[in-house]
Amino acid sequence: MQINYTEKVREKIENKNLKYTILTFGCKLNENDSEKICGMIEEMGFSKTDEFSKSDLIIFNTCCVRENAEERLFGKLGEIKKMKEQKDVIIAIGGCMMQEKSMLDKIKKSYRYVDIVFGTHTTQNLPEDMYKAIINKEKVKNVIDIDGEIIEGLPIKRNDKYSASVTIMYGCNNFCTYCIVPFVRGRERSRNPEHILNEIKGLAKEGYREVTLLRTKC
Repeated sequence: MQINYTEKVREKIENKNLKYTILTFGCKLNENDSEKICGMIEEMGFSKTDEFSKSDLIIFNTCCVRENAEERLFGKLGEIKKMKEQKDVIIAIGGCMMQEKSMLDKIKKSYRYVDIVFGTHTTQNLPEDMYKAIINKEKVKNVIDIDGEIIEGLPIKRNDKYSASVTIMYGCNNFCTYCIVPFVRGRERSRNPEHILNEIKGLAKEGYREVTLLRTKC
């Protein structure tokens, strides 16, 4: 289903040379999520840039565990508000922070110029969200509270040529009093061992020398 939206977006922006920037907050798991986000975005036809001023799409992949992540996000949103007024740039926010109701409400109330909001359980629906934002000019809020499914086969754009990370488990069942992870990442869900091994074998064939296994932990 999502591949249809990917193709529709690619057809819409073909030959426009549109660029995107992604800013990642948080842990290695967030970085791995961002690599998948980049994979999906580049399949739609966008190319990456590190400069906000050259971007047609700006994505924030947020964290609600690391200190000062909220301040950094809202600071960056303030920076690009004027840019949004001057240029038809799409702003998307995803990640753990968007699974917190208070943060989601704040975005809706105080940052209405944000085009797309997606949570940790709906990252795979980004092509559809992009289609709605580009084609239909919709403001998309795609966040669910229930534990998400594990989606295999998402495209991925690795940041390194020799070192890669592979997620083996999502979520956590340890509802520690000091930890928010189970509430924003969901209950523990493990990938099929065969899928994990196939991904690692594929990385080895591509020349990767180091693979880090990732799991959610408090």
